[in-house]
Amino acid sequence: MHRSLSAPSVALLLLASCGEKEPPEAAAVPAPQPDPVITEAVRAAMDLNADPCQDFYRYACGGWLDSTELPPDEPIRVRSFSDIRDRNEELLKGILESAAASPGEDATRQQVGAVYGACMNTEAVDAAGAAPLKPWLTELDAVTNLKGAMAYAGRLQRAYGSPLFGGEVYPDFQDPGLNILHIGQGGLGMPDRDYYLKEGDEAQAVRDAYVDHIAAMFELTGMKPGPARADAEAVFAFELQLAEVSKPRAALRDPVANYNKLDRQGLQALAPDFPWDPLFKALGGAEIQHINVGQPDFFTEMPKVVSKAKIKTLRAYLRWHTVDTFADALSQPFQDQNFAFNGKVITGSQELKPRWKRCVEYTQWAMGEALGQLYVEEAFPGDSKDIALELIHGIEDAFGDGLEDLSWMDEETRSRALAKRDTLVNKIGYPDTWRDYSALQVSPDDHFANVLATRSFEVDRNLRKIGGEVDRGEWFMPPQVVNAYYNPLNNEMVFPAGILQPPFFDRGYPAAMNFGAIGMVMGHELTHGFDDTGRMFGPDGKMAEWWDADAVSRFNERAQCVVDQYSGWEVNGTPVNGELTLGENIADLGGMKEAWTAWNSYVRANGPDAATVEGLSSQQLFFVAFAQTWCSKATPELEQLRLTVDTHAPPRYRVMGPLVNLPAFGDAFECEAGSPMRPEQTCEVW
Repeated sequence: MHRSLSAPSVALLLLASCGEKEPPEAAAVPAPQPDPVITEAVRAAMDLNADPCQDFYRYACGGWLDSTELPPDEPIRVRSFSDIRDRNEELLKGILESAAASPGEDATRQQVGAVYGACMNTEAVDAAGAAPLKPWLTELDAVTNLKGAMAYAGRLQRAYGSPLFGGEVYPDFQDPGLNILHIGQGGLGMPDRDYYLKEGDEAQAVRDAYVDHIAAMFELTGMKPGPARADAEAVFAFELQLAEVSKPRAALRDPVANYNKLDRQGLQALAPDFPWDPLFKALGGAEIQHINVGQPDFFTEMPKVVSKAKIKTLRAYLRWHTVDTFADALSQPFQDQNFAFNGKVITGSQELKPRWKRCVEYTQWAMGEALGQLYVEEAFPGDSKDIALELIHGIEDAFGDGLEDLSWMDEETRSRALAKRDTLVNKIGYPDTWRDYSALQVSPDDHFANVLATRSFEVDRNLRKIGGEVDRGEWFMPPQVVNAYYNPLNNEMVFPAGILQPPFFDRGYPAAMNFGAIGMVMGHELTHGFDDTGRMFGPDGKMAEWWDADAVSRFNERAQCVVDQYSGWEVNGTPVNGELTLGENIADLGGMKEAWTAWNSYVRANGPDAATVEGLSSQQLFFVAFAQTWCSKATPELEQLRLTVDTHAPPRYRVMGPLVNLPAFGDAFECEAGSPMRPEQTCEVW
């Protein structure tokens, strides 16, 4: 079992601070004084009347929950993420407005300024109406057979549409130095197969609203109400058949089951009479051979559904996915109708976000690293990388220390786990080499043309990688994004500049806060390398069983404990899917322990924090800082969506789960055994 450290006593902290052989006068050094600014922010978010041993989420977040109202254009706010995102949006807005108004001679500023400026030109966008769709729909109306439909589907995929299936380019599971095309089930206009298959009045109401939405969109393209309704119903019936041959989302997490490498001949063999060639040619990848088919059963059954459909139904389906793909790039009526379903019905938002926010979001994903260069110059202090790296190394050491106490792991597997940790690559802040956008042609006047250009540019960039060597320096998030990730195929952790900000991280924070907040995130990402799927990839990124069989069995027993525990929790009467969220939950549990261990090591080496928070011991502050990163409010619709599609547990249980399984938490708050936050039955994996 992983060692659970009790919170060190004040005496031990003083010993670690002063040292056993310090001269007597060291005792006269003034105690660290609370920082009033930090104290106010932390305590304002708390509910000091709540019992931390009964409901720590309420104790840590109650003040924030009571004082925070969801803005009408947001279906969720998560305290730390939302605070940073708001600041980033304002900063990016300033950068982009300046670049659009005064692009100067810098090519990067010129490009992002043009993209943002054209997006903000609502007069031109609205004047165009549905006209940008006309060439697409004219081409589609001329489709008379299955080959033509597949060619059109391929062209639409070049524009980020996902008719029939989805695809991404990333390394081969068995040869992680080689990039291949991974294709998987898809083709649905609603977020998940469960939206089509779930029983009950509420689920049916969403389906009815979806058909209404499709019909309304069709009318905006010029169709009469009667034909629009008939085609919308045909589209839903077609997508329902795709949903019925799709796997449940939790099953998509199994990398072994979802790795089935084929060449084009092998793909063809799954559906011998299906015209794949026109699709790949129109996509721009006529010569693609390196393919992983994530769900072979889907790629056997989906072609049957398509082949049996009337050509009129296929045209209606492709018409719908065309409108849906471009809705955000079209005039206001399209955007309003798109929001009426995807915003109000699916997420519970009440208002469409202001245009400037949508244009900032579009620009940062269309030209993420170009905008990222300008962002980093203004928002990322030079020494933040070094400080973050020091924190990461402490987390890595804590993980290694914990391996020594895992009774379920044999020595050989433990040695291999250490080897994987030792080969882990850390990426912090921003890429060493920025992406080259010089070949991208954009217009300061035509937003729809820019959408097509930026999407095609990215598709072509990825298609060129297929069959080639993996670029280990590539990032899969722009630096301004408030997030982090672990990539098992490169065995790397990536922490963009966007997340290395308060309240996750600040050079002036007490160490307890930095370790509790960003330290836990770092431990979370590291543990992903050893969760139920990450553990299947070795130090070199290759998917292989590199553990002893008995260790695998014992690991699976402990993982099942986590599945059962989280499945016993619910939101609004809907249980958490313990299978779907297992990897993230294991990472949360491991990340919490590693951050706690690393912080205690830091204190022993450096002494107590230079600043504390009034009313909380440093140990308590560590846990409060962690919990306050996840203070969250969301609409019921968004909560239901996330319970269906999100591999993360709801924020409340991202707090409660790690803490009820860590005895040190109960020690810090003196919780009695058997209390809700110190239950008799706990789970330990790492």
